[in-house]
Amino acid sequence: MPGQPTRIIHSARLVSGGSITADAWVAFAGSIVAAIGSGDGWRALAQPGCAITDAAGRWLVPGFIDLHCHGGGGAAFDDGPDAIGRALATHHRHGTTRLVLSLVTAARPDLEARLAAVADAAEADPLVLGAHLEGPFLAATFRGAHDPALLRAPDPDDVAALLAAGRGTLRQWTLAPELPGAMAALRTLVDAGVAVAVGHTAAGYDAAVAAFDAGASILTHAFNAMPGLHHREPGPVAAAFRSLGVTLELINDGVHVHPEMVRLAFTGAPGRVALVSDAMAAAGAADGDYRLGTLPVTVRGGVARLAGTGDAEGPIAGSTLTLDAALRRAVRDAGIPLADAVTALTGTPARAIGRGADLGLLAPGYQADAVLLDEDLAVTAVFAAGLPV
Repeated sequence: MPGQPTRIIHSARLVSGGSITADAWVAFAGSIVAAIGSGDGWRALAQPGCAITDAAGRWLVPGFIDLHCHGGGGAAFDDGPDAIGRALATHHRHGTTRLVLSLVTAARPDLEARLAAVADAAEADPLVLGAHLEGPFLAATFRGAHDPALLRAPDPDDVAALLAAGRGTLRQWTLAPELPGAMAALRTLVDAGVAVAVGHTAAGYDAAVAAFDAGASILTHAFNAMPGLHHREPGPVAAAFRSLGVTLELINDGVHVHPEMVRLAFTGAPGRVALVSDAMAAAGAADGDYRLGTLPVTVRGGVARLAGTGDAEGPIAGSTLTLDAALRRAVRDAGIPLADAVTALTGTPARAIGRGADLGLLAPGYQADAVLLDEDLAVTAVFAAGLPV
């Protein structure tokens, strides 16, 4: 055991690692899980000064991990330290204990400054897992809510400069592998330890398979901003199904993906779906007018769309999703077993960025991130690095 327990959560239904344990308990020693068990074994560990939480039969799950989130609480991760703190607090309250902070397409000097701000945040706060660059190497035809004037093909100087700006905290980079120079950029990023994601792409099946074979390991928001599944042109989703080392992001907000496609993803890529929010600033905030990068966004009824397109049903511009809602939708609307849905919020995203050895499970030696959920899967308590949020 790494140390004397500082907190014990007992009488819980533990969901972790794809299994469910009744009458379970978990002991934290500072920021680390010290021990787990079931029944009354926790009582022998309870010493003076140890905080005791009676779960009273609630679900106990690992803290959620979001690979793809742009902001929340009225703030965007692009906008500096205060905005980063405000958005993080919003998602922490909804059970997301650790996040990769996503940055939208921008000019190189802006991206360098934003990567530096995320690096500062990651160095100060272990709950910040690093940065995700979504762009600027994206296909114009599948750009979604990215400024077309700022999209470009990969350039070695851009790649080197942005890697340097991230100071080792750049975790993920979404690109379109069919662009000129993209495969060379992909190999450079993989060699640098960055998880390369295929997304906002016009790539067909063969091009996507080639990218995954070359080391790309994530499909950014599967089904969205890419060619769809077709019986003669299977596209990037089928390529990801085929490629067993690839994680499929999924935005399960009831807008981006139909519940039947959620079921298809879990069936086609068992254990490899990561539920993500793709949340923009309006997550946890009111409807209204916002910006996503350089582009104006209008949020109505919780749905974010690009403004000024002349189309009442303009392109979707991120989401207002939080991961607790994604979990409820997966179980309620798509019929995903609870243990599988929890894995898609915990163990799978942890593995996707190389943190499967210390994040995503409630097991001895893992980080003490946990969420208590009631019978309706609503968040009732959150613990991050052993401390209540």
